[in-house]
Amino acid sequence: MNASAHGGEVDQAMFFIHILMLVLFIGWGVYFIYAIIRFRRSKNPKADYGGVKSHTSSYLEIVVAIIEAVLLIAISIPFWAKQINAFPDPKTAVHVKIIAEQFAWNVHYPGADGIFGRTDIKLMNSANNPIGLDRSDEAAKDDIVMINQLHLPVNKPVIINLSTKDVIHSFALPLMRVKQDVIPGMSIPVWFTPTKTGQFEIACAQLCGLGHYRMKGYLTVHSKADYEAWLTQQASAAQEAPQVDDFWN
Repeated sequence: MNASAHGGEVDQAMFFIHILMLVLFIGWGVYFIYAIIRFRRSKNPKADYGGVKSHTSSYLEIVVAIIEAVLLIAISIPFWAKQINAFPDPKTAVHVKIIAEQFAWNVHYPGADGIFGRTDIKLMNSANNPIGLDRSDEAAKDDIVMINQLHLPVNKPVIINLSTKDVIHSFALPLMRVKQDVIPGMSIPVWFTPTKTGQFEIACAQLCGLGHYRMKGYLTVHSKADYEAWLTQQASAAQEAPQVDDFWN
């Protein structure tokens, strides 16, 4: 199942790569069997020091190199330029920050003003403020912070800035064809456009400690109306009693 706008291109590239690998596997397997039979000891009691005169293997290597170049130039590089380098217009995208830690995904929304509030490492508290959000900052008063729960609207690009509080993690949404390592000391942007509503699992694809197995979250993709209603509900809750909704799984 593919649930993102770019997923089809990822699947296409993977399909052609697997076809090439299958052809190479079968081809080299057949050649290996042929070599065992053709050059068996009973048929070649004396070593031939002249070697093979044919250049067939060289031609085959050239053909494989050409196919790999086509896959790279015609599929992989255009996809990289489109999906990795060409980010959507920030004004039309949903912006979210996700801060990884052992063993949870902290999700930070900027609220109705579209501005992320100030964070301070001194304010971090694993019980009720895992990202150190400074609620005294005017821009932070309507911010929404959740644990292991990511909510997005369907058919709208989202830009997620990934960072980590401790070790290397890897943000993975398999059905969205998204996977990005989260490196300590770096803020790494990744973007995609969900095309299907529903709930999808967020996994950590990098071994990050003894609790790695339980570091999972959930992405809920809403219709536009449902997402706006969810945002309104969360904004009201944040203003009335600003605290983190704990969704440990």
